[in-house]
Amino acid sequence: MRAAARIVTAVEAIAAIPDGATVVVSGFVGAAHPELLTCTLERRFLKTGSPKNLTLLYAAGQGDRGDRGLNHLAHVGLIKRAIGSHWNLAPKLGSLALANEIEAYNFPQGVMCVLLREIAAKRPGVITKVGLNTFIDPRQTGGRMNGRTTEPLVELVTLDGEEWLRYKPMPVHVGLIRATYADARGNLSMDREGIIGEVLPIAQAAKNHGGIVIAQVESVIDRIADPKSVRVPGILVDYIVTTGGVMHEQTFGAKFEEAFVVSGDGAEGIEALGFSERKIIGCRALMEIREGDIVNLGIGLPETVAAVAAEKGCLQDFTLTIESGPIGGVPASGLNFGCSYFPEAIIDQPSQFDFYDGGGIDTTVLGAVEIDEKGSVNVSQFAGRFAGVGGFVNISQSAKRVIFCCTFTAGGLEVVVEDGRLRIVREGKHAKFVKRVAQVCFHGPSALARGQEVLYVTERAVFELTREGLRLIEVADGVDMAVQVLSLMEFTPSIGHPRPMPQPCFYPS
Repeated sequence: MRAAARIVTAVEAIAAIPDGATVVVSGFVGAAHPELLTCTLERRFLKTGSPKNLTLLYAAGQGDRGDRGLNHLAHVGLIKRAIGSHWNLAPKLGSLALANEIEAYNFPQGVMCVLLREIAAKRPGVITKVGLNTFIDPRQTGGRMNGRTTEPLVELVTLDGEEWLRYKPMPVHVGLIRATYADARGNLSMDREGIIGEVLPIAQAAKNHGGIVIAQVESVIDRIADPKSVRVPGILVDYIVTTGGVMHEQTFGAKFEEAFVVSGDGAEGIEALGFSERKIIGCRALMEIREGDIVNLGIGLPETVAAVAAEKGCLQDFTLTIESGPIGGVPASGLNFGCSYFPEAIIDQPSQFDFYDGGGIDTTVLGAVEIDEKGSVNVSQFAGRFAGVGGFVNISQSAKRVIFCCTFTAGGLEVVVEDGRLRIVREGKHAKFVKRVAQVCFHGPSALARGQEVLYVTERAVFELTREGLRLIEVADGVDMAVQVLSLMEFTPSIGHPRPMPQPCFYPS
């Protein structure tokens, strides 16, 4: 007979992690992240020097840009190697990579969460086109982030005359996951969690490689009444750590928001936008979303699209989705990103990326740090820090229509609108349209070969991607095209007969 689940303290559970283990941590920003476990792991290492030389695997970025999440693990000696998708939320970890103090890889989020399933099944990794002709392609950097990182973990393969990338599997020894409840036999429910994430493949991967699974839960109950609500069966769980709600906030932005776990109507949770260049961009991008579309919005500036749609009362005309798994509802922002207000459904993250990678997104609206003359985009590498790509590569390569949004320049830009005409009060210090991007996260020529429609929307001009590169198709009224557009670009786009940007973008409503 299988014994009851082993309920232990966080200190006891973390003591079971051996030196040199490969550890996978669940979570998306702060949702479903086992904060008590990662915090305890940090404290044990600082007190005892053990465990050491861990390899860290994670799918989505986890952190608050401060001290929580994977920032707990950012210590020389604790981590030997980190393989993940998004680094900006864990700047302490990113600093170790930039300082060449750990081995560091940046792979697409969708690849990472699906790779966990392949590791669990002991298959030969993920074979996909995601990442081809980007910096993750082994013909560029292979996703390696610094000089210390040398082992190739992705390779180019040819199948039936076509190029693919194979992301290699590796054994998993420890899974750190989180759920809401455990029952007496260790079965896990995620009733109060804003996402499901990839907790099941993490647990399966660790168990099938002879490792251990540690689950952080709010409490233990006698029985989970509905077996269909069990997200991780107890046969996979070795240790259960109860928190009583301590270090178990639903997200890093909210202790508990019921709207993240119930369905409903309305645009609750969306704050009205004041008039700004961000709202101009959001309004123009919204015009590209068609009735009935399945849509993904990136974090940051693209979030304004949902706010403008709520203001205009057209949120019900299309379906918003998030790569973490929510379908329908309205995506939350900031440290709540990854959850949705009143979603219609929440599926696991690997399944969401299966849908995305197969072309399920009609339109995506994404941010951009740099754009070059070929239409390629950088979102991952900044001066002095490394953000990582998150789900950007999967989403931008698979959506039928891609709308990139950014201000025309960055760093101090100030604009006003007077009588429907845009006036640049102060220009930004940094060019966004450059000769060549620092890192290719989206490859313009490949997008054309795939037949994608691609637009680049700013507050003063709109471009489309063509065989000749970028073409200027719209300029805002009040903007001097030669002085305030073309002279601020490091390349010359093709120019036909640009039309004015739509007037509704420049009137507060």
